Amino acid sequence: MIFKKIAQSLLLKILDPAVLLAKLNQYKIDSCNSNVVAGEATLFYEQASVHNFSQHNNSITIGNNSHIRGELLVFANGGNISIGNNCYIGEGTRLWSGESIKIGNDVLISHNCNIIDTNSHEIDFEKRKKSFVELVSKGHPFDRGNVQTAPIVIEDNAWLSFNVSILKGVRIGKGAIIAAGSVVTKDVPGFSMVAGNPATVVKQFVS
Repeated sequence: MIFKKIAQSLLLKILDPAVLLAKLNQYKIDSCNSNVVAGEATLFYEQASVHNFSQHNNSITIGNNSHIRGELLVFANGGNISIGNNCYIGEGTRLWSGESIKIGNDVLISHNCNIIDTNSHEIDFEKRKKSFVELVSKGHPFDRGNVQTAPIVIEDNAWLSFNVSILKGVRIGKGAIIAAGSVVTKDVPGFSMVAGNPATVVKQFVS
């Protein structure tokens, strides 16, 4: 009888929704850590996800004391994500790399931002539809083909507010601020604020 009670108690603990959720969240966090090279005190939160299709852990590197709630994705056909020390990547934010995304130290990136260094698809519709069929049938391709890419650099102390989009080939200067909802299509000078779609300089700070 005592063994039956112990077994029931253990079963209830195993099936407890709170326990199952905690285990699922821990599995997600462990999965994120296994796909990156991260420094001391860097944390992935339960909202975070990592998709490293390159199969190389060093394709995604993160410094010390950075906090990740968003999504990091490196395509199989190339890509690299580097995040410095003391950075924050907000919930719902996506960093997708087909070439190179480099983020400096002390960079704050709010929620629901898109930082993508690739067009992801071809411009020519015939090539695009063929690639899509191959993608869904065979998975992510290892050949970039005609997809256009260009590196993104976000320098130290920059701040991206919520719902910002950073397109391929953009460099954001040190200490720059990107206002909420901005779409950044060209380089941003250091210690300036940009806003709008496309984003333009609205204020300059003293460095």
